[in-house]
Amino acid sequence: MKKLFKRIFLIINLKTVIIAGLSVLSTIVCLHFHIKANFPLTLISTAIVFPIVFSIGGAYKRREVALDEYGSIKAHGRALYFAVNHWLENPPKELTTELKNHLRELLQSCKEMFTHPIPELEKREKDIYNSFESLSLFIKKLRSHGLPSGEASRSNQFLSKMMISFERIKHIYQYRTPRTLRTYSDIFIVLLPIVYGPHFAENATNFNYGLQFAVPVLFSVILVALDNIQAHLENPFDQQGEDDVEINVDKYIKNLG
Repeated sequence: MKKLFKRIFLIINLKTVIIAGLSVLSTIVCLHFHIKANFPLTLISTAIVFPIVFSIGGAYKRREVALDEYGSIKAHGRALYFAVNHWLENPPKELTTELKNHLRELLQSCKEMFTHPIPELEKREKDIYNSFESLSLFIKKLRSHGLPSGEASRSNQFLSKMMISFERIKHIYQYRTPRTLRTYSDIFIVLLPIVYGPHFAENATNFNYGLQFAVPVLFSVILVALDNIQAHLENPFDQQGEDDVEINVDKYIKNLG
């Protein structure tokens, strides 16, 4: 039950209350001054619903790509771990411990970078590049322990794919869905519930006393809830929404073996 309420309050927040209050106030003013009109509801779908749903779809695809690339980093890291354990004859335990430390540092650096604001990107990505450099030197070190040149080349390919995946995730983190579209939606989400006051006043005669304000409230809640869903999907790493990508470093290292 606690988790359910947490999810509800992610999409219904102070912004919802403010816009619903403005919508009700607009309806009250229009009823008092007998300002009534029958506006077309298709304007709502054209001006707000379609752009928001488009943005939600785009943000969801970004999250799915981020999950795929994060999985690629983990899978190729595990492949490196198997290379040390299976491609070397009697590998010393220190090698697997060292590799685990390199992978831990890499994932921890990724977690630190993606969960902090974008202005800190340049400073934090240096730690990630240092981790990739350490892994590259580690692969070179494996040659002195008897790793065949062909397997060393393949290990470098694993590292290369990890770096490609990181760069793709970085671009998802760094760039958002079209900001002008977000601004457009934000403007109309505030304006339309207020502008539609005459429309709510026109239809208020069909409802009992008190219920005439249910429509403007629901109208506002639906629009703002959609906007909040899009906002939480926008950055899949901020750890504020229910659908965020969680980088669990300890669990990954533990499951390596």
